[in-house]
Amino acid sequence: MIRNTLIVPLVFLVLLAGCVYESPKEAGTIQFTSSPSGAQVYFDSQFRGTTPVSLAGVEPGSHAIEFRYPGYQGWSEVMVVSPGSNNVFAALIPTPTDTPSTPEVVTTTASAALPSNAVTVTITPGKNPMLVGDSNTFRGTASGTKNVIVTIYGSGIYSGGISSLLKDVDAFGNWAYVWNPGTGILPGTYRATASDPDKKTLAQAAFEVIGNGEVTVVPSTYAASRGGTIRFSGLCTTNAPEVELVLYGPDQYAGGVRLGTVSVQANDNWVFSYTLDNTVSTGTYTMKANDIPRTTSGSAQFTVGFTGQP
Repeated sequence: MIRNTLIVPLVFLVLLAGCVYESPKEAGTIQFTSSPSGAQVYFDSQFRGTTPVSLAGVEPGSHAIEFRYPGYQGWSEVMVVSPGSNNVFAALIPTPTDTPSTPEVVTTTASAALPSNAVTVTITPGKNPMLVGDSNTFRGTASGTKNVIVTIYGSGIYSGGISSLLKDVDAFGNWAYVWNPGTGILPGTYRATASDPDKKTLAQAAFEVIGNGEVTVVPSTYAASRGGTIRFSGLCTTNAPEVELVLYGPDQYAGGVRLGTVSVQANDNWVFSYTLDNTVSTGTYTMKANDIPRTTSGSAQFTVGFTGQP
């Protein structure tokens, strides 16, 4: 009898232990700010917008944080996020720069008196900007030389310049060179130079290459309210000067409503604020951003009018 009496409480305690419920930890919210503002924020290696920006619903614990801003040293740390409100401020330090030496460029003017045997060269890109995957035909004139050499400077393998073979100057003093770099070229600003083989004179022209990048979209909230303003930010790393924004959703947004274009800043960031009408329908909306001239796009979704939202 005593044995049975001991077994019953023991079984009860085991069952009770299995029913113990541990309440989930309260999520954290982080407010990111920096000096200067506009820094790119990466949270656990994922882009989360540009400062000032907030991030809600963060699981408490250790997380990797990084701030990036062109011309400034990187800022990173491992942060322990607590339940409730958290703040992170980064005072970014400018990166020391060395002034690069500028090669001498020989120029001529129409009013200058030139010797009869003077060498002159001009160059003009056929496409500016050009898209990754396109070819670009450079044309120009030359006098005092039978050939010209074209050299392309830019990003990646073109940082030190890549020169063409000798290009013949025709009887009318014209020359042309077709540059076909393929699809592996990096976006950015490039410079084409043309010179005679003896490099007595040199002409140059800058042009832009767009493509081989990404466009991202990050809303300030994923659960918006009617009449509320949403701040969208993102990256555009294709070297495009602008992004086009189109909003998709229920009813009048079903086919997409073009909201306009936004300039891409020097640090590849873009920012746009949009105020929702008080009568917009309940549903899921998608903000889509295309770089111009549409080499790629990105998007993000948010909701309006569900439970807990006005």
